[in-house]
Amino acid sequence: MTALDNVRVFVSFPDAKYTEKLVHQAIHHLSPNIRIHSHLVDCLGAQHVLQWSTYDEISHEATMARPQDVLSSSYVIRKSLIRKHFLHRSVKTYLAKNPTSRLGTSVPQTWNVEIVHADELDELWMDDLYDLAQLLPDESNDAEEDKWFILKPGMADRGMGIRLFKSKAGLQAIFDAFNSDEEDSEGEESDTNVVTSQLRHFVIQEYLPNPLLIDPRESMGKVSALEGRKFHLRAYCVSQGALKVFLFPRILALFSSAAYQPPSDKEEGSSQLSAHLTNTALQESRGEENVRLLQELVGSHIFGREQNHGRSFTQADVDWIIDEVVNCLGEVFKAGLTSAIHFQTLPNAFELFGADFLVTYSPEGEGGIPFQVHLLEINAEPAIHLTGPRLGWILEELFREIADTCVGPFFTHTPREETGDAPGRLRQCLEIQVRGTTAW
Repeated sequence: MTALDNVRVFVSFPDAKYTEKLVHQAIHHLSPNIRIHSHLVDCLGAQHVLQWSTYDEISHEATMARPQDVLSSSYVIRKSLIRKHFLHRSVKTYLAKNPTSRLGTSVPQTWNVEIVHADELDELWMDDLYDLAQLLPDESNDAEEDKWFILKPGMADRGMGIRLFKSKAGLQAIFDAFNSDEEDSEGEESDTNVVTSQLRHFVIQEYLPNPLLIDPRESMGKVSALEGRKFHLRAYCVSQGALKVFLFPRILALFSSAAYQPPSDKEEGSSQLSAHLTNTALQESRGEENVRLLQELVGSHIFGREQNHGRSFTQADVDWIIDEVVNCLGEVFKAGLTSAIHFQTLPNAFELFGADFLVTYSPEGEGGIPFQVHLLEINAEPAIHLTGPRLGWILEELFREIADTCVGPFFTHTPREETGDAPGRLRQCLEIQVRGTTAW
């Protein structure tokens, strides 16, 4: 019998049975004799307890009260990472003290908006959104070129409430539609509408031009009629204790369902943004062609601004992008720590996050590097089932790595065995000693 066999394990993911299955497999990977329970009451009386469950099912009181023998799969407080408006504030605070940080160029220009009713927007233009107003055309300010911006609810996910705009009137129309009590008779706009008074917090980000464009079908052997599609990277990262941060280097590329074209006037305020939104929850077709491993894109053509085939995507490009993601994650977690209230690390907690990045492409890039990696957001409890069955093996690998890195060492008091930079091994992004009452 090993030390792990004495651990009582509570596992519960009521709305994510696939995740629950992966957790069971990862735990039995550590030891086939570990007892897993679906009711927390069956575990808390034991000397050693693992709570690997959805946030709402965890006893956070036990996590706080028993730091030596209760390990939990979520921090109690981590708003400064997972809420879009909190993340922006954290990055802004961090950059004020660290102006040379890569976050200055890796995070799109962002504005926070707190609004209940659409008629409050006029006042915001004179206050919180004053800088944004200078970038938008109006009667006294004609912009030289169209600059587009994207509106995102601070506490919504799966593409809800996301809209594009390029003018004050466009943003006003969006909030007017959100506030309208009338149902859309055609049903076109209602699927992703949100209620402003219920959410209140929004962020506005610059819409990044020149996204890296690739046709995901090319890597599947479908080489006729290629078209450049926009995609974002989904990088799974794991935080441990107080504090280490790791990247799972098998990064996903999540593609839009339509060929990319720059934003057009007809798309301002619309929910029909299939060429621009790469969230898998919104795809009209969720076939395997929309979800690829970044590694699988090696050899695919890169599309230029005019949709002509550029050079091919290479292994060196993949390696460079992964290095940038590692460095950016390290910085953004340090930024999250600037708010001691909204990110409280614990020595007996770990957590899986889904970090989203966009890669832009410019052949004449600075220093001869044509790519730039931009952090979009960080998600708690990422919807991993949208990865699809074809790539289910990488998720099994990910959860085994979490067990080997975060769970086993906590109860056996032995560090994870280092085996170099194997493709599926977690790669460390940050190690920092967080001091304070919540750190140990």
